Amino acid sequence: MTERSGRINDCVVLSGPELEPFLCSSFEYEDGRITRMDIRGKAPQPIGKRPVIAPAFVNGHTHVGDCFLADAATRLTLAEAFFRPNGFKYQSLATVPRNEHLDAMKGYLQAMAASGTIAHFDFREQGLEGCRRLRETAQAVGVHSVILSQFDGVPFSAEQLEKNQEPLPDTFIAELHEILQESDGFSESTMNDQTDTAWQTIASICTEANKAKTIHCLEDASYRDTSLARTELGDLQRAIEILQPDLIVHLTVANDEEIARIVSANIPVAINPRANATLGLPLPPVAKLLQAGVPLLLGTDNAMLNGANLMAELDFTYKLARSQFGNQNQIDPTVTLKMVTSNVALTRWGSELPGELSVGLPASFVEFDFSSPTLRTSHHCAATIVTRCQPADIRQTVRNGHTIHQRKA
Repeated sequence: MTERSGRINDCVVLSGPELEPFLCSSFEYEDGRITRMDIRGKAPQPIGKRPVIAPAFVNGHTHVGDCFLADAATRLTLAEAFFRPNGFKYQSLATVPRNEHLDAMKGYLQAMAASGTIAHFDFREQGLEGCRRLRETAQAVGVHSVILSQFDGVPFSAEQLEKNQEPLPDTFIAELHEILQESDGFSESTMNDQTDTAWQTIASICTEANKAKTIHCLEDASYRDTSLARTELGDLQRAIEILQPDLIVHLTVANDEEIARIVSANIPVAINPRANATLGLPLPPVAKLLQAGVPLLLGTDNAMLNGANLMAELDFTYKLARSQFGNQNQIDPTVTLKMVTSNVALTRWGSELPGELSVGLPASFVEFDFSSPTLRTSHHCAATIVTRCQPADIRQTVRNGHTIHQRKA
């Protein structure tokens, strides 16, 4: 990672929260901030061989910790691969040597930077130690990891969860306080992993510590069904009413009533279509979520399921949304690109990660090389980034004026 000021001449810049493409005679940054954008008018069509400057990407949902298990979950079900305490992921995390684990995570974060991503929201397993491992790795690479830790162990037996009465044990309360000293917040796999009383305690402690609360909801119908059987409320309703999370992940099987509920609560949602597809789950109702006005982020989810290239997720999600809308022409590719850029400003991390390029804001951007024959005929910058660009088309990834990836000559 290098620190530098810089200038890029005769480029196209996707400017402001709407990512409007402008021709810019000079894009300049100094001391980590954008100092000048000398705009000459709308971007030409076709773009030509000019570099295209886009806001750097933020991955809205990852589990980087299982990157040492690439494709090891092939043919496993959601429960077999990821449910606690006996899921393949958790059994494997318990035995991986620390140095081997750090090396794998470093490589994964480097691949993130090489594909334009400067930050990610990571739902990190292994308690305090897991948080420390990712923090150490992220600092070495230069990618910003927003770390949302979970308990290292399981507080309740299956029988206790069925009764839904037990308070959070004192040992786990102590662990939560310890985790929040190091992490950016708390996460959990599902609302069904804790009792309602425990969730109330968790929510109170996180709020008092000014740390984020995050949760997976409605990844498949079992999340809702289990919650209804235990508490007479679906998992999404419990999350909103008890936890009041800052970010919800999935909503893969959300129905119209649940979508209306999330709109009313105004909570951002990170969707993960490729991970859902890989596990044989339904695809998220992207079109309905967009039509309802749900603030959407986009994530690659578990590293054991997907590589770090967020552009692959953009391509898949845009085409999924187009298919769900049908032949109505109701989604522009820019809407999808905003899921990894300016929509991040709608979260609690928006001041640090505004996801847009404007004078005075952090110089966090991706410089795309549009000189290749497959890109220079582009008539729509966002569409080309979303559906055609590859990591090899990136000249550099810059975070707050630091170059964290530069293409080799």
